[in-house]
Amino acid sequence: MTKKDFWIAVLNRLKPTISRAHFVTWFNKSTILSNENGTVLVGVPSIFSFDWLAKKYDLKISQAIKELDKGVTKVVYEVHPRLSELDSTEGVDVKALFMNEDKKVRKVRNVAEVRVSSGPDRGYVESQMLNGRYSLHSFVVGQENRLPHAACSAVSNHPGGIYNPLYIYGTVGLGKTHLLQSIGNEILQAFPNKVVKYVTAEKFVTEVVEAIGSRNMKRFKDQYRKVDVFLVDDVQFFGRKNSSQQEFFHTFNELYDSNKQIVLTSDRAPSDLDDLDDRLISRFGMGMVVELLPPEYETRVAILSQKCGEYQMILDPKVVDFIAMNVCGSVRDLEGVLKQLMAEAQLAHRVPTIKTVVDVIRRLNKAQKIIGYDVEKKAKEFRTRTAEDVQDMVANYYGVAVDALTGGDRHKEIMVPRQICMYLIKNELNESYEKIGLAFGGRNHTTVMHACNKTSKALVKDIKLVKDLNSIKREMGL
Repeated sequence: MTKKDFWIAVLNRLKPTISRAHFVTWFNKSTILSNENGTVLVGVPSIFSFDWLAKKYDLKISQAIKELDKGVTKVVYEVHPRLSELDSTEGVDVKALFMNEDKKVRKVRNVAEVRVSSGPDRGYVESQMLNGRYSLHSFVVGQENRLPHAACSAVSNHPGGIYNPLYIYGTVGLGKTHLLQSIGNEILQAFPNKVVKYVTAEKFVTEVVEAIGSRNMKRFKDQYRKVDVFLVDDVQFFGRKNSSQQEFFHTFNELYDSNKQIVLTSDRAPSDLDDLDDRLISRFGMGMVVELLPPEYETRVAILSQKCGEYQMILDPKVVDFIAMNVCGSVRDLEGVLKQLMAEAQLAHRVPTIKTVVDVIRRLNKAQKIIGYDVEKKAKEFRTRTAEDVQDMVANYYGVAVDALTGGDRHKEIMVPRQICMYLIKNELNESYEKIGLAFGGRNHTTVMHACNKTSKALVKDIKLVKDLNSIKREMGL
């Protein structure tokens, strides 16, 4: 067995114990570099992967390795940037390990809408299309949402069982639609012959109006009353819409009496739906009622890590912690901040830092008070920075002399720090190319421009450079 095959065997043992998002984010492109004298050397592509594997998953990794090779007594980790290169085949493509599972998910039937046949098989209906990216596996489970997730899992395994109807409520952006559509996807995967209908209350009302206008209520009733699983989003929208409430009431009764599974979501508990008929409110509450609560700190960190994996975005763990500490509302708020950071990173070629997060949070108004960052103090410190300060910091970080940075040495160990230094002075101090050139021994402004552009492009693919830049920025108070 090759070292790579051995590592794949280890990964397959670890896979069921770690969330998919974390697994793909931190283990991708990793491999075993050597296995000698009882010591296994695990290679990782970046300092971020190193931190997570060495600090958070070391015990699990060590146990899995020792189960496969009793002679191993020690596991160590080492960063090898070549593993992150696009054409490198040395590391393991972790996503490929999920290929068989993904194929099973793609086998789920997804058609445009529930259709009623008018031929010999009149009355036959097919499932409505659901969003395939929603699954119970991808829903991050924390202490505050463990009960709703467990209830959805139970319904997925036994539709029409004791949790019928299942009523999920909570404020916007907490994942109600995610859970609702996940139930549909899970049921279709486990029970391919069942018919699942997902609809928003708003769409149901629109279809009632259209059916009344076209005098085609029978067809409308058929498409809803001949399904096995009925998923309805945002039932609070039925408020004050009497005709729709009446039709929904009869649909609900017929499905419930036929032991068909009904799942509902709302932004309020059944007892707080003041504009709905008492008959509906009573039926909403006669099954299982669960509340989705805002995610706690640990859950927010896990959600952010998962989303980073989905977006293929690398964030310093300290930046992730800072976002989780300050954005306490909903999953949608967390995702909104991440998307803003990703857009800025792609468009401006700037690595997200804590200062960047502060700017995004304040712009989106996602936190009343910034925790762990004194904005006024940091701004004052930043205003006192000069080009000479940046040169000192870069020189100290790389262990070179300031004279070498500003001089004519063109060796790589001097050129890279010099270009980073110019990039920082331009982007963080907003100095002109001409002034930066003067600070580096009277260089031409085009030389400085070339250095800044080259550094911007390199930051897109050079993980080590990203790590270096982040470390220097932290020294600058950014």
